[in-house]
Formats: sequence, structure tokens, C-alpha cells
Amino acid sequence: MEKLIIGIAAACILFGLFFLIFHRKRKPLPMDEMEGHDFERFCAELLRGRGFLEVEVTKGSGDYGVDILAEKDGVTYAIQCKRYTEPVGVKAVQEAYAGRDYYDRMVGAVLTNQYFTAPAVEAAKKLKILLWDRGYLEEMMSEETAACYRRD
Repeated sequence: MEKLIIGIAAACILFGLFFLIFHRKRKPLPMDEMEGHDFERFCAELLRGRGFLEVEVTKGSGDYGVDILAEKDGVTYAIQCKRYTEPVGVKAVQEAYAGRDYYDRMVGAVLTNQYFTAPAVEAAKKLKILLWDRGYLEEMMSEETAACYRRD
């Protein structure tokens, strides 16, 4: 009987964790309402705040799948920004991959206000593309906010 009670308790805890992780509503942030180019400029400023140098937002069309070019610690980056309302798929990873090679950069990345689909994660591993999701973006934002308070 004791094992049954422990099993039921464990199942309830797991269900609760699953619900909290996958079904909770995210609080919308201002970045979720931005237009695409505004989001790119917003991301560029966050990267500057994290020590990236020579941060350049590429022109809108004909950018070969890259929105930001940057450098940090001697490593060059080609970054694709995606401000979406749904999870980001494989196409964004392919764009970052193509843009990384076109601009002759060392690292390709996709930066988004959302999360990535499982196929996108798998493609990124195979193509060696960094995935910077909503959690990473929020972390950058909180670090930037903390840095502003330290400057005051």
C-alpha cells in the first residue's frame, strides 16, 4: 500500500511539473510586439551589451539569411534573428548556415523570442549552428538591465 501511495504522489508531482513547464502562459514582453527590423536592432543592442564588437545589422533584403554580423573575443558571428509567435523551424537554421558561409564567419546562430522545434534542434547540431532561444534572450535582457543599474 505504501508503494502505491508513493507512486501516486510521484505521478502527481510529475504531472504538476509537466503542466507548469509546458502549459503555463508566458508573460508577453515588448520584444514580442516588435516589427522584424526593430527586433533585429533590439538584438544588436543586446549583443553590444554582452561585449560583442563590430555589431552590424545587415540590409533587409538580400542578406543571405543573416540579420546581424558581429565579433567577440576574436570569433566572428553571423546571426539570424526571428521574432515569431510560434516555435522556430529548420528554415531559420538553414538560413544561418548559408549566411555563415556567405559572410565567411566562424559561427552561425539563430536568435529568437520563441523556442525551437525538435527538427530545428537536430539540424542545428548537424550543421553546427548555435540556437539562442527565448530563455537566452531573456537572460541577456536581465543582464543588460542589471548593468544599467550598476552604471547609475
